[in-house]
Amino acid sequence: MKVGLYFGTFNPIHTGHLIIANHMAEFTDLDQVWLVVTPHNPLKKKSTLLEDHHRLEMVFLATETYDSLKPTDIEFRLPQPNYTVHTLAHLQEKFPSYEFSLIMGEDNLNSLHKWKNYDVILENHDIYVYPRINNENANEELINNHKIHKIDAPVIEISSTFIRNSIRDGKEVRPLLPQKVWEYIDHNLFYKK
Repeated sequence: MKVGLYFGTFNPIHTGHLIIANHMAEFTDLDQVWLVVTPHNPLKKKSTLLEDHHRLEMVFLATETYDSLKPTDIEFRLPQPNYTVHTLAHLQEKFPSYEFSLIMGEDNLNSLHKWKNYDVILENHDIYVYPRINNENANEELINNHKIHKIDAPVIEISSTFIRNSIRDGKEVRPLLPQKVWEYIDHNLFYKK
């Protein structure tokens, strides 16, 4: 089974995440896409994150009707901070018959060389890259690597930061969120202040 790993804090998960994940599951050779809810990205401030279980619940609510999309909390049980190379090694050990690939935006590909043991990741895993609008600084060496697969996916420019700020400012954001995710956020009064 070929599994694409789509990492994110999903704070909150929004329709843009679902569009990309579903596109990867339906229009590439991936059998499933696992949405890996990260407890703490070493490059992000932890203080802005909702508690792990709330973000996992929102991913579950967003994906429960999709056969090929699966939420996972695999990184919750790994040492902090999480590094993708460690998560991949753990998953490969746990699911030896699965082939794991990464899913990332072009912007993340540009900083891949800064990741811990990125060369080990590239050696052992394919990377499926979806387009971003502002990507002038493309790393040509990485883009031409045979492990990198550029996917002609929809360009989505919705961000969780924008959604959080909009909720805080009292703006209507329901079209940007799966219905059950919006209800969960609204019920719990998340991102209001």
